[in-house]
Amino acid sequence: MMGGRFGFMFICIIIIAITVFVVYKLLKNNNIKDIGSRDNSLNILNERFARGEIDEEEYNNKKKLLSDHKKQ
Repeated sequence: MMGGRFGFMFICIIIIAITVFVVYKLLKNNNIKDIGSRDNSLNILNERFARGEIDEEEYNNKKKLLSDHKKQ
């Protein structure tokens, strides 16, 4: 009788662990991460322009590329 209870509890723990793993993977692959990386790219571009590493024409071209990619 104890073996049956232990087996049932073990199966429940396995099911819960699989559910948590699947939810974690789904949340990890969410598109919110992509939005953050695009915003980060724009910040880097702004910093490079402010430091004088790129000129205004290159800045505007790259900014347009980033905004076009963001719309997709």
